[in-house]
Amino acid sequence: MIVAISIGAVTVPLGDVWGIVWHHVTGQGASGDLATDQIVWNFRTPRVVLAALVGAGLAVSGAVLQTVVSNPLADPIVLGFSYGATLGAVLVITLGSGAALAGLGVSAAAFLGAVTAGALVFALGQRRGRMAPTRLVLAGVAVGYVFLSATSYVQLQATPTELRTVMFWMLGSVAGAQWDQLPTVTVVVLACTALLTLFGRRLNVLLAGDDSATALGVDVNRLRAVLLVLSALLTGTVIAVAGSIGFVGLMIPHLVRLTLGADHRRLLPLTALLGALYLVLVDLLSRTLNRPNELPLGILTALLGAPFFLWLLRRNKGLD
Repeated sequence: MIVAISIGAVTVPLGDVWGIVWHHVTGQGASGDLATDQIVWNFRTPRVVLAALVGAGLAVSGAVLQTVVSNPLADPIVLGFSYGATLGAVLVITLGSGAALAGLGVSAAAFLGAVTAGALVFALGQRRGRMAPTRLVLAGVAVGYVFLSATSYVQLQATPTELRTVMFWMLGSVAGAQWDQLPTVTVVVLACTALLTLFGRRLNVLLAGDDSATALGVDVNRLRAVLLVLSALLTGTVIAVAGSIGFVGLMIPHLVRLTLGADHRRLLPLTALLGALYLVLVDLLSRTLNRPNELPLGILTALLGAPFFLWLLRRNKGLD
């Protein structure tokens, strides 16, 4: 993260970066000249911290959803959460002053959209009071396409300026990160990750199948409901501040499983750390590959994630 803060249109020596961050965090030491201090503390540090939080949140959510729906290809996009958030944000961007949306910001609307999509998937994924993994996936795909169609229709009504904002938001970015965004995101990501890790033993049991989990005394239906709610909250919060970013929730959990196993008590904390590192590096690439222009994060995560997705399809014989 210190390296990512250091590199940019103006490169700041690592020692200066550390000194400025240390000064602002502890109040000790010197902060350096005003211009460098502004670059490091007001622009780059919140951006890098937000990228780490978003990467951790998406990765943890993906790891949990893959277990909940018993599908190694599940992630927040497959279950429609991302499309719900996108529709909420696009509505505010294009109709922001409308009576129905008065006073509702982009982040709040994106969060409400993700939670709404999660609630619909939760409701449609049940049959006779029980949730079935296959029904959850199918419900997620259906709900996602409904929200995506609505988003496309709203885009047709947008002005060219609004459309550019919409497209950049849909592809994901942490370029506008500010310090006042971080407290809420930090609390939600850390709290949800900690809570989901506490469910690690039950998640391990869920891997053995519903019958085995029930025989061991786990209320499978209730457990899935709680995990879906926490995943929707986590996904909605991070997408609300960074836009729709794909493949992080699919790719990172599998990398951890391949190297360290599927025990969720270790898997979830390590997935959060690797997800944070991954998105910090992707954000660094997004602002250095085509200077002075920036690439949306979604372009790079798709470029890196799609080949991994295809490799996973070929490797996982259980999908045949």
